[in-house]
Amino acid sequence: MDNILSLEEIKTMRIPGKVAAQFLKQLRRSIAPGMSTKDIEDHFDQMLTQHHDMEAAFKGYCDYPASLCVSVNDEIIHGIPRRDHIIQKGDFVSVDLGIKYKGLFVDTAYTYTAGAVSNKDKKLLKVGHYALLRALKKVRIGAHIGDIGATIQKYVESHGCSVIRKFVGHGIGRVLHCPPEVPNFGIENTGEILKEGMVIAIEPMVTSGGYDVAFLDDGWTVKTKDNSLSVHFEHTIAVTRRGPYVITA
Repeated sequence: MDNILSLEEIKTMRIPGKVAAQFLKQLRRSIAPGMSTKDIEDHFDQMLTQHHDMEAAFKGYCDYPASLCVSVNDEIIHGIPRRDHIIQKGDFVSVDLGIKYKGLFVDTAYTYTAGAVSNKDKKLLKVGHYALLRALKKVRIGAHIGDIGATIQKYVESHGCSVIRKFVGHGIGRVLHCPPEVPNFGIENTGEILKEGMVIAIEPMVTSGGYDVAFLDDGWTVKTKDNSLSVHFEHTIAVTRRGPYVITA
């Protein structure tokens, strides 16, 4: 299986995982009103030039035209960076990126705010982020994929929000996307059993409204059908004897 890896391979994945995490950390300080979503991609491309053995995993994947995804406000995922898409004060900005290194892939995402937002919007951010953190604790040998989804769904819905159902997390490792699917909803003790060495990407996509989606005319960008705000958080995690190992921490 493409996502059942040796300990050495998992250690190798940690190298691009750190680079990805550092980039997302830097964005916390740099995302601001007035910059374009393309500026974020430019920043990522520039960073990768400092790591000649790494490349943007999304570029050209299924003909995707950019190095990463930048989705704003009601855009959930797969937003294509554009020079004319200017970030406004109070915007939610979700950045999703992957890195390929020595034939192995990592995938991670984080949602930021451009300036101050309302307490209601802050709550959505916290719900999405905490849902991911809660899900990570369910990653262990012998657990079920359904345990992860059930944890996310229960937490999110208990706070009056919704989880996207059309798109899900996935296996990752020697390829960017592979089985098993890792939904953000489900039933405990169902689904594939997690095994030692398995690597998955858990990525709650949470909205303040409903979970139905629509596609923009670019054929890639996915938004909420009811125009509600959306957040996206993601980590690449390995199943180990010691518990979850967050590769993109």
